[in-house]
Amino acid sequence: MSGIVAIVGRPNVGKSTLFNRLIKRRDAIVDEISGVTRDRHYGRSDWNGREFSLIDTGGYVVGSDDIFEQEIDKQVELAIDEADVIVFVVDVSTGVTGMDEEVAQLLRQVQKPVFLAVNKVDNAMREADAVEFYSLGLGEYYTISSINGSGTGELLDALVEKLPEEVEEEDSELPRFAVVGRPNAGKSSFINALLGEERYIVTDIAGTTRDSVDTKYNRFGFEFNLVDTAGIRRKAKVKEDLEFYTVMRSVRAIEHSDVCLLVIDATRGFEKQDQNIFWLAERNKKGVVILVNKWDLVDKETNTVRDFENRIREEIEPFTDVPIIFISALTKQRIYKAIETAVEVYKNKTKRVPTSKLNDTMLPIIEHQPPPAYKGKYVKIKFCTQLPTPTPQFAFFANLPQYVRDPYKRFLENKLRQNFDFHGVPVQVYLRKK
Repeated sequence: MSGIVAIVGRPNVGKSTLFNRLIKRRDAIVDEISGVTRDRHYGRSDWNGREFSLIDTGGYVVGSDDIFEQEIDKQVELAIDEADVIVFVVDVSTGVTGMDEEVAQLLRQVQKPVFLAVNKVDNAMREADAVEFYSLGLGEYYTISSINGSGTGELLDALVEKLPEEVEEEDSELPRFAVVGRPNAGKSSFINALLGEERYIVTDIAGTTRDSVDTKYNRFGFEFNLVDTAGIRRKAKVKEDLEFYTVMRSVRAIEHSDVCLLVIDATRGFEKQDQNIFWLAERNKKGVVILVNKWDLVDKETNTVRDFENRIREEIEPFTDVPIIFISALTKQRIYKAIETAVEVYKNKTKRVPTSKLNDTMLPIIEHQPPPAYKGKYVKIKFCTQLPTPTPQFAFFANLPQYVRDPYKRFLENKLRQNFDFHGVPVQVYLRKK
């Protein structure tokens, strides 16, 4: 289990720059998924061997300053409710503003670790100017420059000390399926339909994800834990249905799962927020099954299913090898199929391909279609192996790995998918020096 760190503060103080710097630290090594720039409001980072999720609250607020005035309180309250650690970013070049004081007032009442980061401190003069931020009443501050990275190391050292203890998950041998999606997409109805009135439950495990409850499910020869985020009531004070809120909650559920069942509302189509949740699952290297719910309410013609499916696949490129199932939680149509598919995806996620079989299959393909020459140099791939990671990751050893471009990595990924069936699971391909 890793913690959630939320970055809060008013606009233009450099929250996003800090966010990008912190996730890059890890992205450069682990997260080289081509073509995934998407909305960078959520990322994973690690420091001194501790992994954590990072949420940039600023990324969710669009509009002028006066709109932001109303939004920022909600954002901060949500961060206070949902995150384990809060980083409050202020700007030394403007000094303390009224909005900073307002945020500080909210944060002073919190029982959680709050780190005050004074940004844009890139010389000794500004170091001296930072002293006025003591007036916010949040104690010690950290001077940083998110543009060039100075000071971020000290901030991170202190921050990871305050993350929640790593907890070994109980019942870890059972697969965990998280039911995620926008509010009102039908997550609760799906779970109720699945569990049926008689509720075949062995035990209720109190939620490892704070408020969500794991239900052990044992039916039709399948046994797994169902992580339900649907039943979580929103905090009364958060009146509006904030996208930020759903993402925060989804982060917790997704991180604690093996396979995500993403429920979308057929009457609304595949919306921006569905896409965000999909990318959360993909970035966390989880298996994914997309469930198009309320299909009984859609007027159908000959190609309705095909067209709907194609539209979704366009939105989720380049990771399109994902099962899409049309269900109705109300009439229980295909809900068993949904679970069957999730079990298959789980098996794909944990699949190991023997090295000899991998090389026998992939090397002839590579020989037949080698990487294109780059700057007159020819790349030779001699050997490949699956890495001992919890999700499918493959290393291909070559004489000049730096000359292999993203399109060829995608080609290798597609061939792995065709030959070994990783349907529903993100696959990572790395090129290494042999």
